[in-house]
Amino acid sequence: MTKSTIVRIVVDMGKGEQTRSVILAAALEQASESGFESITIGSLAERAHLSKSGLFAHFGSREELQIAAFEAAAARFTETVFLPAFKTPRGLPRLHALFDNWIEWTRRSGLAHGCPMQAAAIEFDDRPGPVRDAVIDHFARLERELRRTVTMAVEQGHLCSDLDVEQFAFDTLGIISAYYHVARLFDAARAEAQARKAFDRLIAAATPVA
Repeated sequence: MTKSTIVRIVVDMGKGEQTRSVILAAALEQASESGFESITIGSLAERAHLSKSGLFAHFGSREELQIAAFEAAAARFTETVFLPAFKTPRGLPRLHALFDNWIEWTRRSGLAHGCPMQAAAIEFDDRPGPVRDAVIDHFARLERELRRTVTMAVEQGHLCSDLDVEQFAFDTLGIISAYYHVARLFDAARAEAQARKAFDRLIAAATPVA
């Protein structure tokens, strides 16, 4: 995390909020690069150009820091993906906007190394505890909102009236998960092209015959 980034963050905030925002911004960058398990008080203090005692003043434990970082990532995701999509008309326009934003959100948010939430889902899927609970709550909300958006597309007549909404949402999430996997492991441009092609096929299969 660069010092210029830190300066931009702190300009309009009180001192306590400044420090907390700097810490969480640095944590998101690190989680995008190396996952939430890489986040430690020591490594984050160095990245954020703060002392360890400064971090402890805001987060009493590594687990508390990980949860706060994940919640910050979820909030940024909502601002980048869902809120802009909800401003588009209901039905297929909103569904397409949601998918587009989801694919592009890490680039728009400056998280060039990948989706931190996807990393957290892999890291904590079999590790009971408060961090896993936060991850589950986030992905459950995503699924609910995605199903709601698909249901609206059905109600608008843009998708088949007998569509299995739950399965459609599951398939969409599968495409997005595959995109982030392939983009991180192989080639981002190829991953995006294939993800968009897969989603277009999913839409086409669910569109009523004229």
